[in-house]
Amino acid sequence: MNLNHPFQLLSRGALALLVLLLAAGCSAAPEAAGEEAAYPMASMQDMPANVRSAPANVQQAYQFAVANPEALQQIPCYCGCGAMGHTSNYSCYVQQVGPDGEIQYDTHALGCSICVDITRDTMRMLDEGKPIAEIQASIDRTFGQYGPSNLP
Repeated sequence: MNLNHPFQLLSRGALALLVLLLAAGCSAAPEAAGEEAAYPMASMQDMPANVRSAPANVQQAYQFAVANPEALQQIPCYCGCGAMGHTSNYSCYVQQVGPDGEIQYDTHALGCSICVDITRDTMRMLDEGKPIAEIQASIDRTFGQYGPSNLP
């Protein structure tokens, strides 16, 4: 046995646990990693069942959209959803908010990685302290190749 490699001292189970812990640390949301996010997040318990059963990155995008409409209403989407009547990245998640505050969700972002990627990039840049105008310009540069902006 060659003990020059540091992982040879670990059992397979211990190595698997180490890999899982490292992966979890790399993908954790800022608040789970002990950092405070630069934005609020809506509660998952109020989300529809199809959002609650979606992958974690999609769930977080919906949580962000619901809690931060003023930010996402200024961010375009480039997936082609303007033809559906969407007027910002926010529209990919929320159709409307009633006078009583009841949210009518849009299911479009459940199956659109471009919408979710735009939202996740927005979240990351807000965490970095970037202003909305700079975020919008970055989204335009990054996603403009996929289609026209849906901002009016």
